[in-house]
Amino acid sequence: MKTTRKCRALLSVSMNLLALFFSITAFITTYWCVGTQRVPKPKCTKLRTHNCIDYGVNETDPKVVVYSWETGDDRFLFRQFHTGIWFSCAENIHDEGEKCRSFIDLAPASERGVLWLSVVSEMLYIVLLIVGFSLMCLELVHSSTSNMIDGLKLNAFAAIFTVLSGLLGMVAHMMYTQVFQVTVTLGPADWRPYNWDYGWSFCMAWASFTCCMGASVTTLNSYTKTVIEFRHKRKTFVQSIRKEQARQALGYYRDHSLRSISQTVEVYTQTPYSSGIRTHVPAASLDPSDESETLGEDQC
Repeated sequence: MKTTRKCRALLSVSMNLLALFFSITAFITTYWCVGTQRVPKPKCTKLRTHNCIDYGVNETDPKVVVYSWETGDDRFLFRQFHTGIWFSCAENIHDEGEKCRSFIDLAPASERGVLWLSVVSEMLYIVLLIVGFSLMCLELVHSSTSNMIDGLKLNAFAAIFTVLSGLLGMVAHMMYTQVFQVTVTLGPADWRPYNWDYGWSFCMAWASFTCCMGASVTTLNSYTKTVIEFRHKRKTFVQSIRKEQARQALGYYRDHSLRSISQTVEVYTQTPYSSGIRTHVPAASLDPSDESETLGEDQC
């Protein structure tokens, strides 16, 4: 049973560690949502000759009217962007690299409370995962010893903390998804995406939730199986003790009865045949010398 408990504890620890790694990675990265944004093309300069609008005239003269023959989507650039819990980053069309903005500032005022609540829930989710992981490690140490009661207590607390962390993680992910969808519609016009989809950070967040719930189910299963096995072994042990006690009691009464019978045996003797009466004489009162003397007197 110790080997089975240890295997279940190792599985729970591994899944909890994966959940913790995925959740921290998703929390600090900015690839929850990815897509493109449509922005107007900048004017062409000496340094920028591609993906720009070339009017072909001297723009320093304010009296000159300039025209652009590009229409439709040709007038725009589609730059890549990615957004996380903290920041939203997009390509810088005027320079190399990326330009990042705080996603909390981009979110509508009506949704900032929900966004902060999702951030706090995500942080609590990580903290509870750390607590559950620590308890599982302690339970793994106790699984190799004979102290089963302490191991069961640690197992139960680890399961409780892991289940609570999973519920908080699910709530946090759903709230952030809602905030992002509202921001796409009501956010700043210069930030609104042309098209978007969920990124790998979002997938890692839900993979973390899946591993967390798997660890909690495994821990609860381990606790239940250990309790059932412990009760079964205790019941078997009690039954064997009762059978042994009954066997010993039966042997004791049998020996005691035989000893009592042997100690209370009475010896019965007969009087002379002429009288025809049997006399009950205790065995202790019989003396062979007296009997011989009596026989001699009869013969005389």
